[in-house]
Amino acid sequence: MKGTDMTDRLDESQTQKTGMLGFTIVWIGQLLSLLGTNMTGFGLTIWAWETTGSATSLSLVAFFAFAPLIFVSPFAGAIVDRHDRKKIMMLADLAAGLPTVAVLLLHTSGALQVWNLFITGAVAASFQAFHFPAYSSAITMMVKKEHYGRASGMLSTAEFAAQILAPIIAAILLGFIGIAGIMIIDISTFLFAISMLFFVHIPRPPTTEPQAKGLKAFLKESFYGFGYIYRRPSLLGLQLTFFAINLISTFANVLLPAMVLARTGNNGITLGTVMSAAGAGGLVGGLLLSVWGGPKRKVNGILLGVMATSLAGLLWLGIGRDVYVWVAASFIGIFFLPTINGSSQAIWQSKVAPELQGKVFATRRMIAQVSVPISMLLAGPLADRVFEPAMATNGGWANTFGPLVGTGAGAGMALMFVITGILGAMVGLIPYLIRVIRDVEDLLPDHDRHSVVTEESKE
Repeated sequence: MKGTDMTDRLDESQTQKTGMLGFTIVWIGQLLSLLGTNMTGFGLTIWAWETTGSATSLSLVAFFAFAPLIFVSPFAGAIVDRHDRKKIMMLADLAAGLPTVAVLLLHTSGALQVWNLFITGAVAASFQAFHFPAYSSAITMMVKKEHYGRASGMLSTAEFAAQILAPIIAAILLGFIGIAGIMIIDISTFLFAISMLFFVHIPRPPTTEPQAKGLKAFLKESFYGFGYIYRRPSLLGLQLTFFAINLISTFANVLLPAMVLARTGNNGITLGTVMSAAGAGGLVGGLLLSVWGGPKRKVNGILLGVMATSLAGLLWLGIGRDVYVWVAASFIGIFFLPTINGSSQAIWQSKVAPELQGKVFATRRMIAQVSVPISMLLAGPLADRVFEPAMATNGGWANTFGPLVGTGAGAGMALMFVITGILGAMVGLIPYLIRVIRDVEDLLPDHDRHSVVTEESKE
């Protein structure tokens, strides 16, 4: 049985691409798919704001498009480790794209309402939960360890290249082909991404023992990642740092479209320019990471990057009152994000064995991002009911904070940006005082080391 399986894998690898070439093929497909997805997201954001004029509505759309991803992730991770990564990626891409088809049909029939986006967003997010652990662990199997940083840089490049192009292209195309045309482009791109997977071979990690079957065993695997991370305080501390920065920064991120639209009289071109500038910053940062590979001590890339993006990005997005400052702040702030995420990815890929990465990475994502839906639910109501009224021309906070962020429409949300920038910088600074986080790379052995040294013995 084992001999047959090995022969089949060798035959497959001879006809399909693996390594950096195979990864690049997959990357091209994902790049175009991200472009289409971001174009649809931009178009629907403009549509929802023009329909409701409510920051709460935009934050709820974001919430339903994200929350299911978090809670499905542990189960998705267990399934990924039990099955072929390539097939899961293909099925996840297909299933996550079908809601776009549903939105297209509703829109063309004149029946689309904002609450429809809650449902379609939740369905898409549920299947996207399978994509992240499958894609992340597939990269580990496809490329060599010394290329982890560069592969992460390429992922960031794809993400931010899509963010550059999508808002501007969508803003221009909305006047010619409308939202329906943009969604048709989106559907075409995710089909292309699926087709690219046919041309690559993604090796499966070795298994040390047969996987038990049954619901009890599946649930045990689903929650395996929690125990794995809990027993390693360095990894837990690292993810709690991401938990905190995601909790804080999401308040600003989810309100960026509403703030810009409110302060510019619903100018979609200005919003597209600001969002494209953010993508440009991420693209340049991703290209730099692809060539550079990141700092030698990856934890510095995370913590210093968090401080830089908070102070240079979030803070100045709130202080700025015109497109030039917003563009500069968006570019500089997101420039550091590829280094933050790439450094984190390199640590986890080095410390966690490939056969465990599906389960562990899914839990890792849940811990880091479970705070995001909380912020999404709070951001809109806080903006609409507290900060915006308080920062109106005659609002209670206008005299105190008006000289800093101005007054009137959008000023309350701008103040929220300033607050999140200051708190975010503190999140980057505090872990330097905590040894298990600061020295994560020294306290935990790499998964490919033969002599295992535990955190306890090193301490």
